Formats: sequence, structure tokens, C-alpha cells
Amino acid sequence: MISQYIENANFEDTGFSYTLSLISGKYKMIILYCLMEYGAVRFNQLQRYLRKISDRTLSQNLKELEADGLIHREVFPQIPPKVEYSLTERGRSLMVVLDQLCVWGEQNRKT
Repeated sequence: MISQYIENANFEDTGFSYTLSLISGKYKMIILYCLMEYGAVRFNQLQRYLRKISDRTLSQNLKELEADGLIHREVFPQIPPKVEYSLTERGRSLMVVLDQLCVWGEQNRKT
């Protein structure tokens, strides 16, 4: 399967490249994993989970994940405003792939 991607003259047109473009970066996979583990999560909860991420970086990553259809942003009409993030169906389908990365890492971790 991977050989298909190597032989393909235009790597950017492959499904592999597309998937990587959705989850690339330091925090996107961690954000997705957090939403899988905890369900609907507020901005501050995500920030606590990720620890060293700035407001701006987290906000940008959330906007990109939302634009890609992987997460849903729900705004509750109340004072003070409440916003929660959760996985979309499309995002949940990607979790199968991320879960396999975790399994591989556990099985192949050097001790």
C-alpha cells in the first residue's frame, strides 16, 4: 500500500498526504485524542490538558480542525458565554487511525 504512494509522482494527491495535512502539527492529534477521551470539552479544559499551549495556538488549531470538519464548536447562549468542542462523526472515524498509532507505539516502544 505504501509503495503506491512512493511510486505516485504527485504525493500531494494521495490519501496519505491528505490525512497528514489534517493532523499535522504539534497539537492536533493531542486535541483530537483529548476530545475522544473526554467528550465535549471547553477551551480552558483543553488548555489545562495540553499545558504549554498558548491561547492563540490552541485557538488556531481548533479553528483548523473545525474547518476540516473534524470537530464541532457549540456556543451556548448564556452569560458568561460557554463554548464546547467535540468530535464530529468524521473526527470519530479518524480516531481508528490514531488509536492504531497508539497501539503501534505501545508494541514498539524501546525500553
